[in-house]
This record gives sequence, C-alpha cells and structure tokens, in this order.
Amino acid sequence: MPTFRSRALVFSAAVAVSFAAFNGAAHAQKKYDTGASDTEIKIGNVIPYSGPASAYGTIGKTEEAYFRMVNDKGGINGRKVTFISYDDAYSPPKAVEQVRKLVESDEVLVVFNPLGTPSNTAVQKYLNAKKVPQLFVASGATKWNDPKNFPWTIGWQPSYQSEAQIYTKYLLKEKPDAKIGILYQNDDFGKDYLKGTKDGLGAKAASMIVAEESYEISAPTIDTNIVKLKSANPDVVLIYTTPKFGAQTIKKIAELSWKPMIIITNVSASVGSVMRPAGFENAQGVLSANYVKDATDAQWDNDPKFKNWHAFVETYMPGAAKTDSNMVYGYGAAQTLHKVLEMCGDDLTRANVMKQAANLKNFETDTLLPAIKINTSATDFAPISQLQMMRFKGERWERFGEIISGDVAVD
Repeated sequence: MPTFRSRALVFSAAVAVSFAAFNGAAHAQKKYDTGASDTEIKIGNVIPYSGPASAYGTIGKTEEAYFRMVNDKGGINGRKVTFISYDDAYSPPKAVEQVRKLVESDEVLVVFNPLGTPSNTAVQKYLNAKKVPQLFVASGATKWNDPKNFPWTIGWQPSYQSEAQIYTKYLLKEKPDAKIGILYQNDDFGKDYLKGTKDGLGAKAASMIVAEESYEISAPTIDTNIVKLKSANPDVVLIYTTPKFGAQTIKKIAELSWKPMIIITNVSASVGSVMRPAGFENAQGVLSANYVKDATDAQWDNDPKFKNWHAFVETYMPGAAKTDSNMVYGYGAAQTLHKVLEMCGDDLTRANVMKQAANLKNFETDTLLPAIKINTSATDFAPISQLQMMRFKGERWERFGEIISGDVAVD
C-alpha cells in the first residue's frame, strides 16, 4: 500500500503533466503568419505623400499617429503595431514596387488602406495571388466588393458608383430637367463615378447629360476643360476629381462668372485642402455627400465619440489643421483595422484577418455619422454604403435631408 508521501508525489506529477498539457494547448492556439508574433503586428501601407494627389498624404500620417496611440496604450491584445508606410506618388508602377517591398522585404501581415483606384488596381492580382489581405482599400471603386474573384481585397468607404447614384437621386427629385456637365478623371476612379451617374439617371441620361470632359491626373491644370464645359451651357456641373483638381474647378468656375449648381466628390470635399484653396467665397452652395462627422461642425463638439478624435489630434498630431477631413478618414479606417485585429485574438493568420474583416456587425467608429454603421459578410465586401447630402455655407459644410443608401449590385 503506497504511503501518503508517495501518493502526494503521484498527485504532484499528475498536476505537473496536466499543467504542461494545458500550457501546450494554450500555446498551440496561437497562430501566426508572416508579420505577426507574440509581441508585434506589422502593417503595411502605400499612399501618395507626393505628386498630384499628395493632399491624401495626411491619411497615412494620421494612421501612423493612431497606431502610436494604440501602442502607448499597450497595443492590440498585448502586441505592438509596427506601421510601415511608403510614398507611391499616386503612380501605379511605383505602387507595385512599394507593395512588393512591403510583402517581400518588410514581410507585413496585411497591406492596409492603400490609396487610389489606379494604384490598387495595379497590385490587386499580386496581393490576391500571394494571399495577402488588401484590407480596407482607400478608394470607392466598386470592384473592391468582389469576394468571389478577389477574396483577399475589401473596400472601406462608400463606393463611387453608390455616391454618384445618391447625387442622381437628388437631382431627379430637385432638378429633374437639369442640363448636366461632367468633369471626370480619365481612369477607373473617374469612370466609376461616370457609370454610377448614368446608371442612376437611367433612360434620362442621354437627354440630361449635355457635356463630358475628361482630364489626365498628370495634367497641370484643367482650366481648358472647364471652359469647354461652359460652352455646352450646363446648369449642373458634376466634379468627379481628386482634391487638387476639385479646388481648381471651383475657382475657375467662379473666375468665369458662371453660376451652375456644383456637386463635388466626397473625396474632394475637404475644407482645408479643397474649399479654402478654392476660396470660401467661390465655394458657397457647393453640394456633396458625407458619411463621417465634420470637424468644423460645432454640433460635434460635445459628442462623446468625436471628443476622442479631438483628443487624439491634440495629443498625437499637435498643430495639424482640424479642417483637413483626411484626418477624420484616416482615424476611422485605422479604428476599423484596430477592431478587426482585436477580433482576431491570438489567431493572427492572414486568412483569419480576412474572415474577421468580413464579419463586422453594426460597427461604429468614433467618426461615422449617427445611424451609419459598418457591416460586412462573406458575400458583402462593401463596409459602408450610406451617405447624407451636404451644402457648403460660410466656412463649413451643413448636412441636410435623410441618410441615403446607394447600394450597387456586383456583377
């Protein structure tokens, strides 16, 4: 018969074995792909810090600052975020070079919020072939919502076609006999808006659109395009441009003493980088649509969620102009990635990142307008599909009307 001492030793050994087994199981539950470990998550990004779309560079700077804040607060599930961002100058060949560097040299877990339709188009097949998440693309092209053919690519903001359809809903209601002139960027970005407009107008497109003018992103100015548009005498001008050309268009229309109704893209609605350079006096009455809170709007001063954004800017981007809506955009996109990585827990594989990105349910960032929520599923890679119309008055935007959905069916 075993003594008490031998029984105690047997019991201790059993506990030790069982503890070791538990420890091993816990350790086995941690899964990592390239770019993730017990201590670090590597995030890659490309954005135009230079070139014709350099106004968007603020987005990358905001995201870098956001993850500095996250790291100061202990990281994500105990892991620090390393955010690596490169300048692609809004050039597709440069984007390819920089994305390859992120994946093959820096070995990031995901490529997050890469900006621009042309640049993302250039890297989409590469990232999908490598099975690297092209996560929350900073472009509203409809093509990012194609989980069947591109399961590693997902958008973030409302699609350009959705946005254009919201403008046509407004025009058909408020100005059904409008004569429309369209200025658009001659690439996938501008053509998406053009398609959304024509789809939204339906049979009336042929009679309502009286002029279309395209320009190249490399053009120094679009003054001649505006003069040509004016010669067709439209009473509505749709400005489907990036910020630099949006500011030029508003200014040139004013110089011509021309007073059409003007609608400008959401991505070119920044007070700081578009409206102020165009001249506030020239921007009065300009229309657009939005899905995020406007930092220049006093109604959000006491909003508990937006106070978080103000505190972030003051601490991590001191001296930055809060009129630049790109800071609101960058914070919201980064907060969405933060949520996804939290949801991943200890399974930081690329497949699980995509699985969680496609499983967002009524998620609200600090920056989204009330009633607008982020939802995704395995068959829906368009996180945001609602906007609200707004009109420029004084030195800020004023929202009006109801939240409008502009869902676009994927072919």
